[in-house]
Amino acid sequence: MSTNNKTNRQKDMSFIEKARRAQIIECAIETIVEVGYAQASLGKIAKRANISKGVISYHFLNKEELLEQVVIEYYLACHSFVYPQIEVLTSPKDMLQKYIEAHLTFADKNRKHVFAVMEIVSNGRTSDGKLKFATDHDENIFQPIEDILRLGMREGAFWEFSAKSARVIALTIRQSIDGFSIELMRNPQINVKEYIQELVTIFDKATRK
Repeated sequence: MSTNNKTNRQKDMSFIEKARRAQIIECAIETIVEVGYAQASLGKIAKRANISKGVISYHFLNKEELLEQVVIEYYLACHSFVYPQIEVLTSPKDMLQKYIEAHLTFADKNRKHVFAVMEIVSNGRTSDGKLKFATDHDENIFQPIEDILRLGMREGAFWEFSAKSARVIALTIRQSIDGFSIELMRNPQINVKEYIQELVTIFDKATRK
């Protein structure tokens, strides 16, 4: 899922155009959370935004492009929140802890958006029936975790993983983060601070030398 062309296009927009797009995206998120992916029509999104479908069509080619932008905006916002917190750290152990903590904190603070993204990623398909976002998700999302694991191995902070075991651990960490988002849907009153601490402790014990 490339964001370069869309990001460049947005740079040429006026303030009013950007504000309108942001409003439409927010209303798309709220509509998906309320009625689900399949029922989130452009008509319902337009009604929530108190605009015509034509206004949406001016900014987005179709429903698929709008919902893709919902996903892109989420990952860009998440990246901007998480990685500056990791980049100031030097200890691989602290980096891994912060990776987990920051992702869960972001999901907690952006519950509607993450719920909408889960709906889109789980249901959005290509013309041949494949999940639209699966490939990019699989290829890109594990790399930062594996980088931290390799750094920890070089510095003697983590045990010696094989390439395969590093991928398994990275997959397990990501699945745990995604699982937290599902748990938020099931149990909105969850104690997030305690959940984060438990997850951090589990992976600290799983990776330490």
